[in-house]
Amino acid sequence: MFTSKTAQSKSSQNTFSKSLCAIAISSTLMSSAVYAAEESQEKKVAGLEIIEVTARKTTENLQETPVAMTSVGAAELAENGISVMTEVQRFSPNTTLQTSRGTNSTLTAFIRGVGQQDPLWGYEPGVGIYVDDVYLARPQGAVLDLLDIERIEVLRGPQGTLYGKNTIGGAVKYVTKEMSGDAEFDIQGTLGSYNQKDLKMTGQMPLVENTLYLGFGYANLNRDGFGEFLISDLPNQDKENYNKDLTAARLTLEYHATDDIFMRLAWDKTQDDSNAKGGYRLLPSLLTNAPVPNNVFDSYTSMPTENSVELSGLSFMVNWQASDNLALKYVATSRDGYSDTNIDFDNTPLDIFDVPAFYDDENNSHELQASYNGEGYSIVGGLYLYDGESCGHFDAILGFLGRAAYGASLGATGLTREVTGCNNSESSAIYLQSSIDLSEKLSLTLGARYTKEDKEAYVNNGIAFSNVYPSSGWIDGYTRDPSITFPQVLGEDTNGDGTLDAPKKADWSQFSPRVGLEYQMDKDTMIFASYSQGFKSGTFNPRATLNEMAANPEIVDTIEFGIKKDWNDELRTNVTLFSIDHKDRQYITITPDANDLTVLNQNLGNIKGSTGDGVEAEVTWAATDDLRIDFSFGYIDSEIEDDPTVAVPLVGISNTPKYTMNLAANYTLDTDIGYFVFSGGYYYRDEYLLFEDSDMLTQDGYGNVNASITWESTEGNWYGGLHGKNLTDEEVMVGGYNFAVDNGDGTYGAGLGGDTTLIGYFADPRTIHLTLGYRF
Repeated sequence: MFTSKTAQSKSSQNTFSKSLCAIAISSTLMSSAVYAAEESQEKKVAGLEIIEVTARKTTENLQETPVAMTSVGAAELAENGISVMTEVQRFSPNTTLQTSRGTNSTLTAFIRGVGQQDPLWGYEPGVGIYVDDVYLARPQGAVLDLLDIERIEVLRGPQGTLYGKNTIGGAVKYVTKEMSGDAEFDIQGTLGSYNQKDLKMTGQMPLVENTLYLGFGYANLNRDGFGEFLISDLPNQDKENYNKDLTAARLTLEYHATDDIFMRLAWDKTQDDSNAKGGYRLLPSLLTNAPVPNNVFDSYTSMPTENSVELSGLSFMVNWQASDNLALKYVATSRDGYSDTNIDFDNTPLDIFDVPAFYDDENNSHELQASYNGEGYSIVGGLYLYDGESCGHFDAILGFLGRAAYGASLGATGLTREVTGCNNSESSAIYLQSSIDLSEKLSLTLGARYTKEDKEAYVNNGIAFSNVYPSSGWIDGYTRDPSITFPQVLGEDTNGDGTLDAPKKADWSQFSPRVGLEYQMDKDTMIFASYSQGFKSGTFNPRATLNEMAANPEIVDTIEFGIKKDWNDELRTNVTLFSIDHKDRQYITITPDANDLTVLNQNLGNIKGSTGDGVEAEVTWAATDDLRIDFSFGYIDSEIEDDPTVAVPLVGISNTPKYTMNLAANYTLDTDIGYFVFSGGYYYRDEYLLFEDSDMLTQDGYGNVNASITWESTEGNWYGGLHGKNLTDEEVMVGGYNFAVDNGDGTYGAGLGGDTTLIGYFADPRTIHLTLGYRF
């Protein structure tokens, strides 16, 4: 078993002249707004904050919301120097939010052991990501924060009733704030480790006083890589590894038509031209004599290092307070994403296992929602429509293997497994949830959602005895030139001639209930119990080598018992016990055929499932008017049910440490030159697997130390911050590839591609950055 601790010691290049960690995509547009957090909905009352949340699609006090959740406001984000969503994982127990392999912006999200490891097109996430009720359907580009953020909410457990499919683990919500209506402009610069240089500008202006406002933002983020590509045969390529080269822009138009009608039109675009990430070889190659690098951020490659992620979106929202009791909301969205990447799986200078690929996604949605507050009851309900297309193309180039095995007999100049296709989805849903007062202290929650899902998919999959790239022989990226034939292996024979001439189709419907009881023992104590269900959409195998059926949806049933209590004006404790039954987990096996090296046996199906039991605790202590101490703790005991139908035995649940813990302190100092906030904390994650079918990639338990000092002038126009992240410089593995064979005796054999390919990708090293901004 390999862990991140087996990596060779890193070279000591963590100087202030090298740049910071891979921050999230639009997050740069957020930072200046977070410093201006005086309009946050966190209201200071007698030492503890009254935190308002919208977890149940209506504004409520966090302490009166019977949902296991964490809310991190703008002020807290700013004080901790957080400008990337993945850092929020330390505030939320039993939560994994990490940057995936390959790019800076692809998200791996797990909550309570439920999520989705593989980011290939067609696979559905297990944790829903939302921006102001806009669902982000794909993990590519999901690592982002937005302009004028008010708070981030992490909802743990299935949210199927109100949020729908693909929230079986939970949901992460970005909530932005409405504009003030005043003319504002904010400019901010940041210098930091690894030559980080960021420029961010945000602002707003009234177009019609008290009626129509325009908000805008622009960011340019740059830093050098944490390491480099140790290559010699590609002299014209940029050799920075884990670098940052990103621009982002956002425009928002807000219209207050009347006191009761509010409209928002928002557009955003992000261009990330950071290099493709190279992984770190944990084993020496059998086919090249290049040594294992000394730095976990160094890599070898035989591919171009270019990488591009383009994202854009448009959303429109109308909120009408029709009466004192009735509110109506309509949200329409359209989003597009395109990624063009080069992933060297083997990370050697040879073409052992190279994968050039691209993803092309677009989706739109419509939601109409109504909420009503009556005498002793409240109701939230709505209609939801979603239409999405997710396409892609990759070439698994096993060139070295092709020449060695087939060169002499077939004249092979290489070997390529070429896959292209689409997974398209149409979904409609109706939902309703009501809270009913049974007595002065006891209330009942009843909720249900009915979802209808239609999917169609096709896959073209074939072998070429040469090295083939996506640009060769394709008309539009995923439709091959008719003069070149690769078989369609996933489809339907509609005319009875024995050929597949139409996409494969499937449909599902699902009724997702929620039942809960809440007992308000006194004004400061709420006890709740609930049963909730969520479902993750069924899907087709985007790598199919046979005309296989779709995998069934995943179902998660969860029981929770919780208590939320303010003991006095200084101490707050929120504790939740939970039990999970995860049925029909989707699982894919990818193994080479023992008799034919050109064949990859791939199958997507369902295993019996998994179970998990655990506890989550969050404690806030306002020790003095100026000192606050926060503690959170998560524990989960989870296991996968034994399933003899799985070809490769499963050894555990990926990306799910048994323990997570965070201890943080925040101290405010008022001086003649302004307000200083000193923040620091220790975050611990227990050991966890990277993949469920192997323990060869395992991250040891580790602890991170972070510290910040922020300052705001007395007048409120100047502000700044000095932030240190991962001060103990831990090597933390967050992704990888495993195509080696464990012989069980301390030695390792060759896997797919003919080499010992065992690769790790790592979270950011120690970084320090200084920010200075001015707003007027």
